[in-house]
Amino acid sequence: MRKIEVTVILLLLLTFVGCKENSITKEVVDYKSKFINDSNCSQIIDKVFITICYDYKLKAARSVAYRLEGNLVNNPNIKKRPSFYKEPSLEKRYQIVTTDYTNSGYDRGHLAPDAAFDWSQESLDSVYSLANIIPQAPQVNRNMWSQVEEYAREKAVELGEVDVINIVKYAKRSKRIGKNRMAVSRGFYKILYNNEENYKECFYYSNRLNVSSRDDNISKHNINCDTVD
Repeated sequence: MRKIEVTVILLLLLTFVGCKENSITKEVVDYKSKFINDSNCSQIIDKVFITICYDYKLKAARSVAYRLEGNLVNNPNIKKRPSFYKEPSLEKRYQIVTTDYTNSGYDRGHLAPDAAFDWSQESLDSVYSLANIIPQAPQVNRNMWSQVEEYAREKAVELGEVDVINIVKYAKRSKRIGKNRMAVSRGFYKILYNNEENYKECFYYSNRLNVSSRDDNISKHNINCDTVD
């Protein structure tokens, strides 16, 4: 066998081995299908820009998935916030209204945040559906959760895009608020991932009303992604 033929064969073998190693080391995850499916959700609501897993008994979202585009998330075009609205795809008996939050002690907290979707009127409107809103402790919503939302946008800019899924954790017997008896969560997870970049990172936030945001930072909420349930 000629020397040039041996060289070509060796190069092909090295390429094959390299591809095989990459396929082994690159971890492919699909958190969206894991948490948003017919088994977990009473209704899956497709808002084009975000996907909501809604629970009829809780009258609240179990999870919300979306993709952050790095070239869009920090280009705010819309400054005026839309009004919250009842989710039209839900039957009236499962809908939540803004007055369900009145005097509850909880904020109307976004799962998919407006700051990541204010680059068009359509995308911004999608996150103001009350199906995307859950009761959040004020200190968590305004000071703590907002930090990890900003971090997610920074990662999207760094990596080009980041997939996000927020998973809400409820007790077996959840506290309820409002005339429509909406469930209040114990806390919520945020999963960030990009399969192409072999990146994933997870966080957990408690939804306690008496929680302090003093000296809080996102590193205190960073968790092993294998613990998310």
